[in-house]
Amino acid sequence: MTQLPAIVMVQLAIVATSASVTGVLLGIRQVGWLQPLELASYDLMVRLRPDQEVDPRLLLVTITEADIKAQKRWPLSDLTIATALKNLQQQQPSVIGLDLYRDLPQEPGTAALVKQLQQSNVIAITKVPDADDIGVKPPPSVPNERVGFNDIASDPDGVIRRGLLFVDTDATTLYAFSLRLAIAHLKQQDITPQAGRDANHLRLGAAEFIPLEATTGAYQTVDAGGYQILLNYRARHKLARQVTLTQVLNGAIDPSWVKGKIVLIGTTARSAKDLFLTPYSAAEPQNPLMPGVVIHAQLVSQLLSAASNEISLFEYWADWVEMLWLGVWVLIGASLAWFVRHPLGLALAMLTTMTTLLATCYTLFLHQLWVPVALPVVGVLTVVMLVVSYRAQRAQRQQMMMMKLLGQNTSPEIATALWQSRDRLLKAGKLPGQRLTATMLFTDIRNFSVLSEQLPPEDLLEWLNEYLSAITEEVKANQGIINKFTGDGLLAVFGVPMNRRTPIEVSQDACLAVECALAMGDRLDQLNQDWQTRNQPLAQMRVGIFTGPIVAGSLGGKERLEYAVIGDSVNIASRLESYEKHRQTETCRILIAQETLVHLQNKFVVEPWGLLALKGKQQMVDVYRVLGRARASKD
Repeated sequence: MTQLPAIVMVQLAIVATSASVTGVLLGIRQVGWLQPLELASYDLMVRLRPDQEVDPRLLLVTITEADIKAQKRWPLSDLTIATALKNLQQQQPSVIGLDLYRDLPQEPGTAALVKQLQQSNVIAITKVPDADDIGVKPPPSVPNERVGFNDIASDPDGVIRRGLLFVDTDATTLYAFSLRLAIAHLKQQDITPQAGRDANHLRLGAAEFIPLEATTGAYQTVDAGGYQILLNYRARHKLARQVTLTQVLNGAIDPSWVKGKIVLIGTTARSAKDLFLTPYSAAEPQNPLMPGVVIHAQLVSQLLSAASNEISLFEYWADWVEMLWLGVWVLIGASLAWFVRHPLGLALAMLTTMTTLLATCYTLFLHQLWVPVALPVVGVLTVVMLVVSYRAQRAQRQQMMMMKLLGQNTSPEIATALWQSRDRLLKAGKLPGQRLTATMLFTDIRNFSVLSEQLPPEDLLEWLNEYLSAITEEVKANQGIINKFTGDGLLAVFGVPMNRRTPIEVSQDACLAVECALAMGDRLDQLNQDWQTRNQPLAQMRVGIFTGPIVAGSLGGKERLEYAVIGDSVNIASRLESYEKHRQTETCRILIAQETLVHLQNKFVVEPWGLLALKGKQQMVDVYRVLGRARASKD
């Protein structure tokens, strides 16, 4: 079977990971675990958006603590309420909504209040019966068509984000207080309730009110009973003009504030305990609660604005669109996490992505479209963490493979270069074979067998490790790689596994190899001096160096791999090291071939040995002995 290209494999992995994360998050979302985050993001967007202008169609008559103290009683007397209604009626309001329970007489003035409640533009309140059929009855003098319930639907966290318009009981369908006020006002403009495109939906003017379901928008576990819509708050504080009850009783208000307006009368006093949490509450530590009458006014304003096509109602995406929305952002996050490798680059890319995501959600919100915010944010963060974790684990495995193949006998520069190019070098857990031009360096200790007889095995091992440690340091210092140890010697390679393509690079490798051999000789002189003081055997070494083509890569099977260099160039370097072992007077004999000499750029002093027939080679090899560094190299 043909193996897929690496980039295709990466793309498939990204898609598979993104699909898995998307599926898991959709499942988590369905059980409601992300709902608190979504609602919190909704509240934040409500707070961030600018307030609408004061609604000129409304007037709020608030009953404050000062009003209660002035009347010296609570509940207020029927006479007080009747007087307020009478004074307001004289200013020709469109409709008056009384957000006060009046199911029981509060003498004095009950007769006067009954008279005022009989006015055709007065809306009274009731309460939806509970499971035990216990509710608050409306005033007996008010017909059902002028009665609305003032129940407020709260979310699981106690915040008011929904408006309740209808509730079905066994006997009838109850209208909300806010809806009654809006209908009464719109009727004067010849706008009456109609059936929408769906016969079960309410239409007022230009707006069709589509009821919320349990899974509408970011909701997943909300009680969507009755007929509810998302409450679109108009403003945090200045929703409409406000006056106090005392001002109304004293006739101290401008008639133009009342004429043709919807007037809502309700309490804002803390002692009345008609206060609720709203999306604004988190930013209002001093006064976090909103009075019920103001919430009703918010819903009335929303109904009027939607009916007149001033402010559209909130819309929501279908489930499949939200799934696609999540999937796209998760895919973006996975792609960034895979292809942006630098931590700072990934952090900047993530910052840009998150900023774009949040800005897009907020912009859509300003245009009355509520889309999931927390869901894609969690999706992006989750997939990025997964991909980064996988990459880290994969990198660790690759690093272990590289160290297993190449050992730890490389210079820091080579190790860094190898690791930065690991994706190109490593393939299916192996270093693929590649043809390179490199310089091989073989070393061996002269007469090691004789030396072995002079020391016990334990002392011999310690002596040999001391020697190998010293020459290994020189290989690493000169950017070589120790390919393998051969008992008392080693094979070092200069120019692998990074492909050295240019003549300058090949020349650098050859010079480093010869410099390394000279440095090995210097280190051996130091070791001999130390060994002499410790009455240990002295040593001489031979070095063979050859520059030429090789093939480098992994050699072996799944259970055992090693990094191997193969080719005739390796054999020639080995033969140079072992050639005529008796021809040595110096501590370190270094033989090179013409193929290495041409790259040395006269940096070293050499002695020609002529064309020699090396063991196992049919062709003659032009051999030179390295005597030392040229003077020019010291200047």
